[in-house]
Amino acid sequence: MVAEGGTIVAVVDAAIVLVVVLNLLCGYRVVRGPTIPDRVVALDAIATNVVAIAVLFAIKTGRGLFVTVSLVLAIIAFLSTVAVAKFVTEGDIIVTQE
Repeated sequence: MVAEGGTIVAVVDAAIVLVVVLNLLCGYRVVRGPTIPDRVVALDAIATNVVAIAVLFAIKTGRGLFVTVSLVLAIIAFLSTVAVAKFVTEGDIIVTQE
């Protein structure tokens, strides 16, 4: 999957560095976010960036296992975002009926 001269490798390496920088910026927003919804959105963006890093690493190494890992990470990130959003809005995640 490597093109002549390693251009794909160079582009993937640059994309990984860019996504890592974006993760750091999102981490800043998680720590300094003025509101809880800002922090939740930043955590969701971090999860999306981690999925992107896994896919980029799969492209770089040529191993499909990392694509599977990225799919599992995306599912877990989605479920955790929904759970945190429900907790923030309702104050409880699991509501029991009495």
